[in-house]
Amino acid sequence: MSDDFAPKSEFLATLIARGFVHQCTDFAALDAEARKGGLSAYIGFDCTAPSLHIGSLLPIMLLAWLQRTGGKPLPLVGGGTTRVGDPSGKDESRKLLTIEQIDANKASIRTVFEKFLRFGDAAGDALLLDNADWLAGLNYIEFLRDVGRHFSVNRMLTMDSVKLRLEREHELSFIEFNYMCLQAYDFAQINKRHGALLQMGGSDQWGNIVMGVDLGRRMGCPQLYGLTSPLLTTSSGAKMGKTAAGAVWLNADLLSPYDYWQYWRNSEDADVERFLKLFTFLPLDEIAKLTALQGAEINEAKKTLATEATALVHGREAAEQAAATAKTTFEEGALALSLPKVKVDAEEVAAGLGVLTAFVKAGLVASTGEARRQVKGGGLRVNDAPVTDERATLGDKDFEKDGVAKLSLGKKKHVLLERA
Repeated sequence: MSDDFAPKSEFLATLIARGFVHQCTDFAALDAEARKGGLSAYIGFDCTAPSLHIGSLLPIMLLAWLQRTGGKPLPLVGGGTTRVGDPSGKDESRKLLTIEQIDANKASIRTVFEKFLRFGDAAGDALLLDNADWLAGLNYIEFLRDVGRHFSVNRMLTMDSVKLRLEREHELSFIEFNYMCLQAYDFAQINKRHGALLQMGGSDQWGNIVMGVDLGRRMGCPQLYGLTSPLLTTSSGAKMGKTAAGAVWLNADLLSPYDYWQYWRNSEDADVERFLKLFTFLPLDEIAKLTALQGAEINEAKKTLATEATALVHGREAAEQAAATAKTTFEEGALALSLPKVKVDAEEVAAGLGVLTAFVKAGLVASTGEARRQVKGGGLRVNDAPVTDERATLGDKDFEKDGVAKLSLGKKKHVLLERA
């Protein structure tokens, strides 16, 4: 994007001002289409798990802003392509799922979209698409003749998703190599069926998106466009969405609203403004006031980020409860009974539950070996008392207060063990 490009559409102006835009196939032409109103755009999402994680949150926000600025969002779940697997950015083939697993994942993922998008029958309402509708019944010979002839293997080999696998000498299966053909075909089909002119996605999808634009031209579609968002990393260079405990899931049954709130609360100071722009709907002038805070006051901006981001995914009530729990736990030094709870067998407690095992059960560490290392570094506490003996056990006396024992990893991760 050149520095002298000044968008006239609310859609592109909003995305650029909030930091969503990395590349576009034609800024000026897309801006003109957006100004007409009713721009339809799609983004594809995998069905490889029952929940999306925050790596998918930025694309969801792109669709949400499209709808808020008068466009029609078309979230696409890959019921067809999930049967194949996307090689992008991966070093090994993805485990193939059954049709039943994919369908269950699709149903669960839809509940996330419904929190951000308005679905219905009106012109600007979101419509959930599934590429199995046009991919599952494809005749292979006809596909090769009508679609495959438009693809250059020479060009496909230059795509990062393929080139990186080959350079690292990691196997790339034939079905994965075909993935970009299917994704490009998706764009042509979604244009023909639903009038979509724009595909959006992360910067790692640029090659696939451009191939879709090119295939649309060859198959007689009107001019299609592609737009990507930047690859998200923290200011320290870490990839967004990963923690020591694993992925930051958007479904409450995989990650509690409290832990989700804490993820955002623990953002680095340098990331707060960017995250407020990308992951909340707060007006830019309000964000400017929050990020003008200096020193320890920046924590207030982090709390706002955590509460607003959590409210979008888990609802306002859950977000405010998480904020209240954090205040009780960290600022008032009390035992917040709304902290995440993990049940342990009462007989196991009565017999003496090993402290290392207890932290593994609580999900605060992955193994007793990791717990042992944390003990040596002074990182574990039970009921706010440091754990100094790795052979220590938890007994009934540790559960005397409200029937729970508070386990802490460092200053910010807490879980209540509850006797069952």
